[in-house]
Formats: sequence, C-alpha cells, structure tokens
Amino acid sequence: PTSENLVPIRLDIEIDGQRFRDAFTWNPNDPDSEVVVFAKRTVKDLKLPPAFVTQIAQSIQSQLTEFRSYEGQDMHTGERVVPIKPAIAIAIREQLYEIAIQSVASARESRANKKGRRGTEHLSARKKRDWDVYEPIVDLLSNEEVDALEAREERIAR
Repeated sequence: PTSENLVPIRLDIEIDGQRFRDAFTWNPNDPDSEVVVFAKRTVKDLKLPPAFVTQIAQSIQSQLTEFRSYEGQDMHTGERVVPIKPAIAIAIREQLYEIAIQSVASARESRANKKGRRGTEHLSARKKRDWDVYEPIVDLLSNEEVDALEAREERIAR
C-alpha cells in the first residue's frame, strides 16, 4: 500500500475468442470509483460483449480484496526517480508491492525471533508538496504501437 493506497490492477480476460488485457492503478478511496460502473463503461467504450462486464468487475474486486488484506501494514521501500512508460509503471508498482509484502513478513518473523527487543527503523517518504514532481508520465499508445512494444519486449526476453 502507498500513501494514496493506489492498487495495481491487471486484467487479462478472454471470452468467446475475444481478449481484453489492461493494467492500471485503482484508488479505492475515490468516491467515483465504483467497480461495476467502471466495468460497464469500459465494455461500452471498447465495444466488448456484455459478458465482459461481470468478468472485469469480479477481477478488479478480487484484486482489491486481496490488497485490503494487507492495508495498514508498514510497507516502505526505497525510491528511485526515473521516467517510465504506462505498462512499465504498473509492473514496477506490482513488484514494489510484492517486495513490501515480503518485507512485512520477514519483519514480523524477525520481531518474533527477537523476543520483544526493538531495533531502529529508518523510514523515508516524499513530502506532499513534491508528489506531483514524481508522478508517472502517461503516454497513449495506438494498437500498432502496443503490438510493436510487446514484440520488442519478447525479443529482449529471448
């Protein structure tokens, strides 16, 4: 969880030969962010079959539920300032989320092993006034650009 509690959401849904893939962050504290409304709007905007509404809503809801199970736990990671692209930003956020979960688990384990002794912790966070400086930059890509990017990533992975 972050100071804004943005949740990394990844969708990969296939129904009747049609596939929908997307990755984004979700702010569960936003009063306008209702999962079903979002799913309906997405299906309408992308002209997907109505069956996608339920699948999108269920997938988002299950990821939000999993995220909430970790909410309130102390999860801080180091920081780096680098310009990033939209899909990469989501992947990085997911990786940091996983690292934070692992560090919480190991911290709990070490606390249990120390039998009540406390160590010093060093926490660093950005000041609120600096948040906008470090926000990710979003590029809108056409389908052709997405295909080219995925092909390039596959070549690099080999």
